[in-house]
Amino acid sequence: MSASTRPLAVVTGGSSGIGLELAKLCAKDGHDLLIAADRHLQEAKAELAGLGMQVETVEGDLGTQEGVDRLIAAIGGRPVAILCANAGHGLGHAFLDQSWADIRHVIDTNVTFTTYLLHKLGMAMKGTGGRILVTGSIAGYTPQPFQAVYHGTKAFVDNFTIAFREELKPHGVSVTLLMPGATETEFFERAEMDDTKLGQSKKDDPADVAKTGYDALMRGEADVVHGFKNKVSTAMADVVPAEVSARMAANQAKPGSGKKSA
Repeated sequence: MSASTRPLAVVTGGSSGIGLELAKLCAKDGHDLLIAADRHLQEAKAELAGLGMQVETVEGDLGTQEGVDRLIAAIGGRPVAILCANAGHGLGHAFLDQSWADIRHVIDTNVTFTTYLLHKLGMAMKGTGGRILVTGSIAGYTPQPFQAVYHGTKAFVDNFTIAFREELKPHGVSVTLLMPGATETEFFERAEMDDTKLGQSKKDDPADVAKTGYDALMRGEADVVHGFKNKVSTAMADVVPAEVSARMAANQAKPGSGKKSA
């Protein structure tokens, strides 16, 4: 990246949805930006450039080591003040109806190479301080038929992030877990879930979700669930048996469960 005296914010999955809104908040707070994603980067850069900060992009598949290494190389040793580890995607349909390649990519994006990124940049931030925001999900609280892999990955992310926070506390790095619910992004289209009840339900505004997460990050909070309805859902997950929860949720993500188009 070009030389600059401003602090740097790195945002993965930063070209659309929650990630783009997080990037806007970082820029408005005086941070230069490095955003990484596999699509929409030019449109995002044009939108973010109007905020007056330096904006650089890295195009790559963040579900691969090559993609994450490309991002780390682009940082070029510049201290990272804020890392928003936001990249992730879902996968609809029954587990046995999904291809192994698609299953593996969800696990690699949400778990393997998110963890790899946090290991690499966490190591660097131990020496400089900073803040890390990890986008988990309320999905980590419950098993969800027809989204079994995605919910499993988010259970890992939610759990790991809180443990990682405790380890980094003595090193001047604050880690915050953001747990949104269904949000109005490309998530459901990419997961082929447009024909489901969940895919067609009313969803949260990504700008509101990002603001919830960013404010919690700047306050140094451990975790935050966006929205009252989602808070109720997570509270219920603590008392409802997992098998019952899965049975109740089964029809929400089932292919074809949504309203038929005319």
